[in-house]
Amino acid sequence: MTSSMSRRSLFAATGAVLSVALAACTANDPLAQQAAAGDNKGFVAGDGSVTEYALAKRSDPVEFSGKLFDGTTITAASVRGKVTILNFWYAACSPCRLEAPSLQSLYSEFKAQGVDFFGVNIRDEVATAEAFERTFKIGYPSIMDKDGGVLLALSRRNLVPPAAVPTTLVLDRQGRVSARILGTADKSTLKALITSTLAEK
Repeated sequence: MTSSMSRRSLFAATGAVLSVALAACTANDPLAQQAAAGDNKGFVAGDGSVTEYALAKRSDPVEFSGKLFDGTTITAASVRGKVTILNFWYAACSPCRLEAPSLQSLYSEFKAQGVDFFGVNIRDEVATAEAFERTFKIGYPSIMDKDGGVLLALSRRNLVPPAAVPTTLVLDRQGRVSARILGTADKSTLKALITSTLAEK
């Protein structure tokens, strides 16, 4: 009896130590905290942080390749020369639905100035993605990225956290990331980031 109780006490103490260690690992990582929460919401939202990169501190141009839902191939090289917005999303992601009207509004506002918008859909079949686009009257195309090719190419550069959706990137005319929003894109914030990038010479 005493031996059995000692083993139970040891297991309990070990579990407590592991819990403290795991808590320490995730204490400063909001993405890890949401993953650990296990609330089954189907996505790990960004923390809402906005990062703007000064011209002198931007990394090399991004590289990616994928197909739009209509079958057209899109590459990083094909959008260079324009300010480009990449928005990572999927239909069942509630923050993606929340930000969709703002993204469409900004697309309508900036397309005449030559700004390209592309969604990067990481999960949906064609029918699901198209239903989302009809619901929110999305006028810009999306890349099919169910295989994770575009996401992987950018997450390797630490630009897009693999589990954080939505994430929005602003690319300058050279194809470098000028700004990043983790989480729901606030319309006025994204507008300011696009305007700033457009103004660069």
